[in-house]
Amino acid sequence: QVQLAESGGGLVQAGGSLRLSCAASGRIFSINDMGWDRQAPGKQRELVATITSGGSTHYSDSVKGRFTISRDNAKNTAYLQMNSLKPEDTAIYYCNADVATIRTRSFYWGQGTQVTVSS
Repeated sequence: QVQLAESGGGLVQAGGSLRLSCAASGRIFSINDMGWDRQAPGKQRELVATITSGGSTHYSDSVKGRFTISRDNAKNTAYLQMNSLKPEDTAIYYCNADVATIRTRSFYWGQGTQVTVSS
């Protein structure tokens, strides 16, 4: 019943910026933590950033100072502002969310959006 839809990925030159969006839809009572992970070809999936329902944020060391995660609870949407992009940021970025419905609470993933940074 719950779906996450990412958007905003694309091609960008090194040093450029992109903003990713993640919109949750369905029978949502509340959304707890939201976040972004990424996976580059041949590499393990890694945590990029998380944000709690109260707005507390956490970032991986590799993106700290360059990326900013935020959320709009009225829109059930999370954002990832990515600045000073580097080629090593190239990956598929996946949104995730801990979602509570009227009866259950479970973790959901989006389909992913490709981010490619050229050198």
